Amino acid sequence: MNTTALIRPAWTPATIALMVIGFMVFWPLGLAMLAYIIWGDRLDGFKRNVNKATDGIFAGCRKSGYGATSRTGNVAFDDWREKELERLAEERRKLDETLTEFDDYMRELRRAKDQEEFDRFMADRNRATAPTRRGKSTPGVAEEG
Repeated sequence: MNTTALIRPAWTPATIALMVIGFMVFWPLGLAMLAYIIWGDRLDGFKRNVNKATDGIFAGCRKSGYGATSRTGNVAFDDWREKELERLAEERRKLDETLTEFDDYMRELRRAKDQEEFDRFMADRNRATAPTRRGKSTPGVAEEG
């Protein structure tokens, strides 16, 4: 019984055929097969390294509780930490309120500036379209008299 896989990271007739078919169907598939043929033997080590790195990252998240307050066993420290977290949450709420107030102020300031520019435009426009002087005759029109 043959124990080698039909598709393995080597130049076998099956992998070459899959690479050619991949290029004909959709070129990134052929390129992926070529990369597998060339660097596929390093794939197990790469997977192992990626798994080890992600396990380390998520283990850190589990230890810190990622937002959850875990008890340390020292009641005084845990009480102090809870009070500090509550104080920080209150400060965060105040900062958010201040940000909202500032956004409202800036919105009103922009609206006032836009209104001023619009009023100036309308005044200039009305001045340009208004008759210059009353009582004077316009050129080309005969005066009565």
